[in-house]
Amino acid sequence: MKRKLIAAIGIAGMMVSIAACGGDDGDSGKKAGADGFKGQTLTVWAMDGSTPPGWTKDLTAAFEKKTGAKLKFQTQQWNGIQQKITTALSEDNPPDVIEVGNTQTPAYAATGGLADLSDLKSEIGADWTAALNNSSVYQGKQYAAPWYFANRVVIYNKKIWADAGIKDTPKTRDEFFKDLQTIDKKTDAEPIYLPGQNWYFFDGLTIGQGADLVKKDGDKYVSNLADPKVGKAMEIYKEYQSYSKAPKDKDEATPQQAEVFAKGKTGAFIGMGWEAGTAIAANKSIEKNIGYFTIPGETADKPEGVFLGGSNFAVAAGSKKQELAKEFLKLALSDKFEGALAKENGVIPNKESLQTNLSANPAAVAAAPAAAGGGTTPLIPEWAAVENAPNPIKTYMTAVLNGKSPADAAKQVEAEINKRLSQTS
Repeated sequence: MKRKLIAAIGIAGMMVSIAACGGDDGDSGKKAGADGFKGQTLTVWAMDGSTPPGWTKDLTAAFEKKTGAKLKFQTQQWNGIQQKITTALSEDNPPDVIEVGNTQTPAYAATGGLADLSDLKSEIGADWTAALNNSSVYQGKQYAAPWYFANRVVIYNKKIWADAGIKDTPKTRDEFFKDLQTIDKKTDAEPIYLPGQNWYFFDGLTIGQGADLVKKDGDKYVSNLADPKVGKAMEIYKEYQSYSKAPKDKDEATPQQAEVFAKGKTGAFIGMGWEAGTAIAANKSIEKNIGYFTIPGETADKPEGVFLGGSNFAVAAGSKKQELAKEFLKLALSDKFEGALAKENGVIPNKESLQTNLSANPAAVAAAPAAAGGGTTPLIPEWAAVENAPNPIKTYMTAVLNGKSPADAAKQVEAEINKRLSQTS
């Protein structure tokens, strides 16, 4: 279950470089149709957990009927995938279509390994949710297409909330804080489990404040942690964390926050929907008490900003089957198959109109309202180095929680962030 939504941190590059279509195996000039691509095989790399059996079977049948070609999915593992994709894109015979993580897309696009799919966007992407499509765009060009996504929600213990006399879930941030205060006063439970370094939640708060973690300084990117809006996001995080006994210098995996929640003595935590499954695996009896709600924002009409993890589809620039790859994308990203994937895998589809397919999945229903206002970490190739351990953003967060002002904590780590942003590899 975890892999389905963690894959909510993936993308697949689709490329349509006509210049790369030469050779006897190319399909330049061929048109779609029952015999248009007969004898060809399209290879698609998809991550483990991304292609559920029903969706894969139906899509394969539809593709082969429409094109006359064969469709071959090759399942990939997340461990080591970035280097594997980078190598594949540099070879003469790369996979045709690739799923890649959304925050990784800019790095692949910068190498020239992905084809420009602007024509596909014009044809089928007019109503893709803008926040979900942003990661597919690099330097103004469409180098991938949004496939599926996930974001954090509040996972709560309904029994503890009922014991505190709380009848409804909060619709604003202030209501949420008041509920946490009530749980603190009227029960023996820890109101919320929030370690000091759940930095993807912090990134969401930053997005909610309309801020970014980097800014442009001439022709390079530098830290933007000193921005007062980023500081405001950290102050909001600090207020949440004041209701928790979790360590200020650890992240949500140390220990696994879902396993802490499973003990039944915590009112809520902020996590991915699949983490409820982790809690249930640790303590089956807690399943009946688990509920979900959207992370509330400042006002009831706008949920809190969230980090959007997800996957895009892309076409390798070196693929000799550009037109066939686009036929695959038109089908896979169609309302029929996007809706089917959302229903079977419980992931956020690339259009708001398709969210009705999530009705049987309460975690996804809670996540969906925040998707349109969500975002990612900075979509620049240089960003990957910033996240390497020890992550300076985590250092900043712990410093604020231990008493430093956001401005002083920013000064403490900005040199390291800027050093990492200046790396060329």
